[in-house]
Amino acid sequence: MITENTMKTAEAVNLAELTDYVEESIISRTLVKNNAGNLTYMAFGAGQGLSKHSAPFDAFVQALDGKATILINDNPHELKAGEAIIMPANVPHAIQTEENFKMLLVMLKSQN
Repeated sequence: MITENTMKTAEAVNLAELTDYVEESIISRTLVKNNAGNLTYMAFGAGQGLSKHSAPFDAFVQALDGKATILINDNPHELKAGEAIIMPANVPHAIQTEENFKMLLVMLKSQN
């Protein structure tokens, strides 16, 4: 069984305030990792992003601060704080930012 937790159980955390932004950088922190999936916190400095790629699992993105453009199969979706989107498995996606942006990424592994 895979288990890796950097976030304590039964303790409230303000994810939007978990880290400061770092100019020209992306901060990525795995909060929980187990057989069911991963919770990953990410903070993008303005102008940073992730190039087009795909993943074998559905990915839920919750915007925590700022805004970004999420490209799913080359279709742009603007996502701002408080909004969420699901990026479907095996479909190319990318993230582009013009301003600082923080998000929670939840990878949902299928139980085939």
